[in-house]
Amino acid sequence: MMKMPNSVKIEQQAADALRGLLEEVPAVESLEVQNVAQEGDRPVDLIAHIELFGHRHTLVAEVKSSSQPRHVRPALLQLRDYVERQAEPVTPVFIAPWLSAEAQSLCREYDVAFLDLEGNARLAFGTLFISRQVASKPATERRELRSLFKPKSAQVLRRMLRDPERAWRVVDLAEAAQVSLGHVSNVRAALLDREWATLSSDGVLLSDPNALLDAWRDAYESPPGERQSFYTTLHGKALEEAVRASAPDSARTWLTALASFSAAQWLAPYGRTGTQYFYADESGLDRLCDALKLSPASKGENVVVTLLDDPGLFLDSVEPAPGVVCTSPVQTYLDLSHAGERGREAADHLRDERLQWPT
Repeated sequence: MMKMPNSVKIEQQAADALRGLLEEVPAVESLEVQNVAQEGDRPVDLIAHIELFGHRHTLVAEVKSSSQPRHVRPALLQLRDYVERQAEPVTPVFIAPWLSAEAQSLCREYDVAFLDLEGNARLAFGTLFISRQVASKPATERRELRSLFKPKSAQVLRRMLRDPERAWRVVDLAEAAQVSLGHVSNVRAALLDREWATLSSDGVLLSDPNALLDAWRDAYESPPGERQSFYTTLHGKALEEAVRASAPDSARTWLTALASFSAAQWLAPYGRTGTQYFYADESGLDRLCDALKLSPASKGENVVVTLLDDPGLFLDSVEPAPGVVCTSPVQTYLDLSHAGERGREAADHLRDERLQWPT
């Protein structure tokens, strides 16, 4: 079977990358990298013959265009099986356009060297050891992560993180998150590819909620909306009573929720702040203005309200005390993580208190 043009291109790039990496080593006396998968079905894609300090070594490489852990694992198994069947010792190498920390960890688990086209590498044979890490991610990976954490997809993730051990049918999850079946299917596929979720007879469930939350935190963008600043003369008990008065009614004709540091004070108190933070819809903003006696402030504000473009975030709100509505622990954690040094400290405390899952 002939290789597709894109596969041939990636394999050539992989061969060039492997050759370039090894040519940087002064002790390499001779080097030959062959592409053995240009035609027909072959168990490996590249074979490299190297002479190092007078000793010959053979490397065999599997090249994949997808670097998601779900696709990396079977390739590593194939490589390991191939190596075990060889009469002479060979060193297995896995090469892909980019390898995440999870994919690199899989390579170490299966004792397979790795290299990606971004510059990450770990290669050991004979007396040679190469280890290189770069911070960059390819644009396609950044786009995929941003898409996974967009508002509609985030509604699905927040619902799953609320009960990580629950298995979900696509239809049930779409209904609970109030998104389309297509959105749930896309999120499901992305989670499975990254091995952050697994399938059971009852549906899809999170297998690594900690890794999911870590990735979401690192790629987090604040919910789109208009940030408005206000000043209130209320404080102490009077302010707390006004906050309760502004909470959504049973019919949810207006929507408000304490956010960031203000939500954390109810979920996992860490440190007080002089500013109150809220999310709201338009009706909720009117309600807050009336209840808290807010006046616009160009400076010296002590109330910040983000008027959200999408109300989906409110589906995951919690009520830690009667009449006190807050963003969920997950959303509060994400907001705090990007609120400066004090915010990161408060986020870590919140995670320790409210977001502990088995690893």
